[in-house]
Amino acid sequence: MTPINDTTSTNNTKDNTMTTKFHGVIPPVVTPLTPNGDLDVASYEKLINRLIGQGVDGLFVLGSTSEVAFFDDEMRGRVLSEAKRIIDGRVPLLAGVIDTETLRVIRHIGQAEEIGVDAVVATAPFYAITGPTEIENHFRALHEATDLPLFVYDIPVCVHVKVPVDLMMKLGREGVIAGCKDSSADDVSFRRLALANRAAGSPLSLFTGHEVVVDGAFMSGTDGVVPGLANVDATSYVAMYKAYREGDWETVRIEQDKAAELMEIAFAPQGVVGPAAGVGAFKTAMQLLGIIETNTMSVPLPTLTGDNVERVAEVLRRVGQLA
Repeated sequence: MTPINDTTSTNNTKDNTMTTKFHGVIPPVVTPLTPNGDLDVASYEKLINRLIGQGVDGLFVLGSTSEVAFFDDEMRGRVLSEAKRIIDGRVPLLAGVIDTETLRVIRHIGQAEEIGVDAVVATAPFYAITGPTEIENHFRALHEATDLPLFVYDIPVCVHVKVPVDLMMKLGREGVIAGCKDSSADDVSFRRLALANRAAGSPLSLFTGHEVVVDGAFMSGTDGVVPGLANVDATSYVAMYKAYREGDWETVRIEQDKAAELMEIAFAPQGVVGPAAGVGAFKTAMQLLGIIETNTMSVPLPTLTGDNVERVAEVLRRVGQLA
């Protein structure tokens, strides 16, 4: 997520000063684990350096792909601190500050500030039933608690509520939020958000969390993509974003098709659901490719073994990633 430091930046902080515009390919970084569930620092370093070497524009740590929901506070701090050390200022670092309710999220923001991240990413509150009023109060409280750019992580499959387009635009126009990572899988809503954002002068930086229809998000005018699949191979997304910026739509289509074919790894496992299938497939592919040491998942998620590993390997062979 390379900062744009010229006058094309339009995001506002609470005092209406200019701030960094985030854009490009920003993978949500997988957290490699040792067989006993500890952070595998050597694999983490190898992964982050590989992603930066492939040309990504930033890194999002402690999101869903990072398995943040399964980490205690100490583990969150270790993962974020190691990411900050390894990145060493080469690209911007976004930190997920995901938790059930506002005061818990504010504590995570404080930790992220101490470590020195460039932006924070928060979902709507969850567990307690909420509506637009509670969601608005939540993000306003988070904004008041930090000077960091604040991004909405819109992921209703996990938090069971969709952040309304009108509320997102209201918060964006007032400088409460800097942007949105849309993982709603609701392409109609995303197009409505993109159109409303453009009509308002683009106060928000918009990102899609899709892997397989990023081309459609680019046609909507998204600022970038946050693809978990990039942990396996970021090159198609980097090439796609470059082609999008150059108006080369045929290359966008070709690179999207490549990424969609590789994404079949997430549909290959059988007998597992949710993160165990998706993130589990990413980790298994990364282990097969020698990017990380193990495909261990966080408790209580099952780690892919046996036939499921072979199913992932078969996809990798089919797309030319594995001999």
